[in-house]
Amino acid sequence: MRIAQIAPLCESVPPKLYGGTERVVSYLTEALVGLGHDVTLFASGDSVTRAELVPGCPSALRLGDGACDNVPYHVAQVDRVRRRAGDFDILHFHGDYLHFPLIREMRLPSVTTLHGRLDLAWVPPFYREFPEIPLVSISNAQRAPMPAVNWAATVPHGLPPDLLPFSPVAEGKYLAFLGRISPEKRPDRAIEIAVRTGQRLKIAAKVDRVDEEYFTTTIQPMIDRSPLVEFVGEINEQQKADFLGNATGLLFPIDWPEPFGLVMIEAMSCGTPVLAYRCGSVPEVIEHGVSGFIVNSMDEACDAARRLSGMNRAAVRRCFDERFSVEVMAESYVAIYESVIDRTSRRSAKALWSRS
Repeated sequence: MRIAQIAPLCESVPPKLYGGTERVVSYLTEALVGLGHDVTLFASGDSVTRAELVPGCPSALRLGDGACDNVPYHVAQVDRVRRRAGDFDILHFHGDYLHFPLIREMRLPSVTTLHGRLDLAWVPPFYREFPEIPLVSISNAQRAPMPAVNWAATVPHGLPPDLLPFSPVAEGKYLAFLGRISPEKRPDRAIEIAVRTGQRLKIAAKVDRVDEEYFTTTIQPMIDRSPLVEFVGEINEQQKADFLGNATGLLFPIDWPEPFGLVMIEAMSCGTPVLAYRCGSVPEVIEHGVSGFIVNSMDEACDAARRLSGMNRAAVRRCFDERFSVEVMAESYVAIYESVIDRTSRRSAKALWSRS
């Protein structure tokens, strides 16, 4: 099958630092190549892949020359896809919605994976304007705000099984917080859990410009007040294995409808259990009492944090292997591609027949 993967341009594929969507696009692309498909990746020029790479910009926009408006780059990328569209059996978009008018006009076989939150007021009305475009959700919870659209399937994220190796013992004896500093990720809760349970906490996270004030006024003072808490900053893929593998547990104390939460399965791959608040996709990812704990309050979180060190890390890894491998993800997408191509062909044949 000739497959186009179209990634956002803010991060490289895979990203050098933070970047969940681009990381998943990388895993999927390489898995499809491994399955023998002819894959072309539309991404930033500093991306690394075994597929054919079509650059949309010289380097990832977030870490590049400081371009403040990403839209022109993404519009130009969509036009590159348009010019190459006849080369592919299926177009797989990962960048929200800029391509929708193009896909509607050209009636091309396509699928769009939605990686972000869908509970904002403008989202359901917009997607209802394009009811014919097949969409993929990354959790069933993500779908809740807009069920009446053309959902093709839900495909959970997957990771290569050897990417983050299993760590049978948490050598570091600390709690971990990994990802992004923002109010909805609730690093303040993570700090409170660590302080109340007397455990060390390492925070490896990026701080976006929009969240700098929150970090400076809320999180940094909390870090400064507690000798148990260490701010590591952003880490890369190579550092992530040690960071997660040596942790007693990952704290995921979110306060928003998380569409998936890639860091949860990254921790599970290492055998590190996850302590998460019951929001968004969490109940679909974590098996309570097996791969971690799902909590509803700070008291429950502190009680669970004290029990993380006693969890069976091999059982945590088994949960990952059974449900969140990249092979499962890639095979699910291939099935979707085949279904979309078949439906598109039948629609085209029907339209041709009706005109004749």
